[in-house]
Amino acid sequence: MPPETETLTPAPAHDVLDESLAPELDARVLEDPPSGPGRGRTALLAVAAVVLIGLNLRAGIASASSLYHDLKLFLGYGPLVAAALPAIPVACFAIAGGATAWLTARLGLERAIGLALVLLTAGLALRSVPAEGMLLAGTVVSMSGLAVCNVAMPSFIREHYAHRTSGMTAAYTVTMSLGATTASAVAVPVAASLGSPTLGLGVWAALAALALAAFAPLALRSRRRAVADPAHHVSPWSLLRTRRGVLVTALFGVQALLVYTIMGWLPSILVSRGMDPAMGGLMLGLLQLVSMGAVAGVLALAARPGLLRPAFLLTASAALLGAVTLVAFPGWSILVPVVLMGLGFGVFPLVMVVISRSGSTASETTALSTLAQSLGYLLATVGPFGIGLLHDAIGDWTVPLCTLVGIAVVQLVLSYRLGAEPGAPQRVLPAPAGARA
Repeated sequence: MPPETETLTPAPAHDVLDESLAPELDARVLEDPPSGPGRGRTALLAVAAVVLIGLNLRAGIASASSLYHDLKLFLGYGPLVAAALPAIPVACFAIAGGATAWLTARLGLERAIGLALVLLTAGLALRSVPAEGMLLAGTVVSMSGLAVCNVAMPSFIREHYAHRTSGMTAAYTVTMSLGATTASAVAVPVAASLGSPTLGLGVWAALAALALAAFAPLALRSRRRAVADPAHHVSPWSLLRTRRGVLVTALFGVQALLVYTIMGWLPSILVSRGMDPAMGGLMLGLLQLVSMGAVAGVLALAARPGLLRPAFLLTASAALLGAVTLVAFPGWSILVPVVLMGLGFGVFPLVMVVISRSGSTASETTALSTLAQSLGYLLATVGPFGIGLLHDAIGDWTVPLCTLVGIAVVQLVLSYRLGAEPGAPQRVLPAPAGARA
């Protein structure tokens, strides 16, 4: 049966989330220090922690992507491990990220983030051990910590910077992209200087340790407060019976599949065509750099009345053209598909804009975000893993890239449909039984 039509009742403006798209995790908050120098130091420490955590959120993924070719030669692992490595981060986003609400309900928001940073630091350090098992275990541990941070940090920003959410979210997002760009570009040279690709992975534990050192005082200072009223809880699964819930979840999953497949395999694709591994990493870094500008541009466009659909079509079309040029014109300058796909990464923030405008209450918005991210990332896991296995079975990148072109077409269609959804904040719960046609 088709999804039920949701009740599209405009929401009060004060009830709609803006940038905070993760579950509201209210078990603990920071204990406010008395006014004076201590309060100022705490505020500065919190800002530093947000920036350092942002730098870490994609560095561990991007650095590994640039080194997958060298790691396979160095450790000699088979095609199954090669396909699994780029898929593990996305699987962790779906599983560990989905468990964040449970974790924070028991530890509190700040201490859950602190534990996540411990896992991230330990896992990245574990990847420096030159053994296939340690590489896999370290990736699972570090990406699980990263997944918790990925979900919990928007709530941390909203909790502690309620009047500066836009500025702190912008700083957090920019540093996340900056970390990915830098890690992609320097991973291969750093590994070469250390004489080992596994050491080149492990060195990023130092950046995670800095974030942990900055955040630890905040986590230790946190205290308990009342948990939110469970009567206001909205089940994410109920939103699968609504048109918007299905569209948002489907588009989130498809865009994540494309993004993490490209991030995971682009350097390997370029190396297979004769490019130097270091240059392949630089191209991935350039893609991340272009995506930074794309995010700012499409968000400015989407903020204008009636321009959400054009913003969706612009970014989804760029992703499709990037995939086509990569497969159909391999002799072209690689800069063409890299720039186009970087622009195509702008679909992600637009989906987040739609989520932030959905729901008449914060609980409804939270439920939609939880649904989209848990099921979406689970769907996206198929991309890096399946494309890797397909390439190994065929021995060529043409068919896998043609598959990505087909997925990019699906993304374009979904973007067109979702872009037509009402632009004002809307209630997303299924219509009551008596209100159905």
